[in-house]
Amino acid sequence: MTATASQPLRVDVAVVMERERAPNAWEDWRFRIVEVVPQEPAFGDAARLMVDDGRVSRWLHPGLVVELFRDEAEGYHLNLSSGRPVWFVMWRQESGDPPKAWPEAVSLSYNEAGRWLDAQERVDNVPLDPVVAQWLQAYTDEHYRPEPKKRQRPASFLAPGQREPEGGRRG
Repeated sequence: MTATASQPLRVDVAVVMERERAPNAWEDWRFRIVEVVPQEPAFGDAARLMVDDGRVSRWLHPGLVVELFRDEAEGYHLNLSSGRPVWFVMWRQESGDPPKAWPEAVSLSYNEAGRWLDAQERVDNVPLDPVVAQWLQAYTDEHYRPEPKKRQRPASFLAPGQREPEGGRRG
């Protein structure tokens, strides 16, 4: 977790993904995100197979970066206030025999994950490490400012032509 005066805060991570053969009668393969871990120099920069027992394989995908931006502070707040903060991982799949999948991006913003889902991307989440959650909370405390609530004028202060009649809308 680093920061400089000219760059946003960032953390370098790796994603562990699992591929399972024939998990049920309806699927030939299933992929899932297992965990997001801090990047280590020993991971290198290419995906690598960690375990393969013929039915389940686990892959390490290093070299992903999570950056914190002020305009995403509301999304960080929503993630933290959910009661179970998570990493959001957007991933893609390629068909083949066997198929391959890889993470494209990792975020801590609930709003960014929502935009990915709106774009029909695959997004999974895994629990956020408490140390990273504290780091994110400190950033959010510093940068998140809730939108002020706008006061609604009572109907009695509206001009008569702007008020709704008793019993509903005018027809």
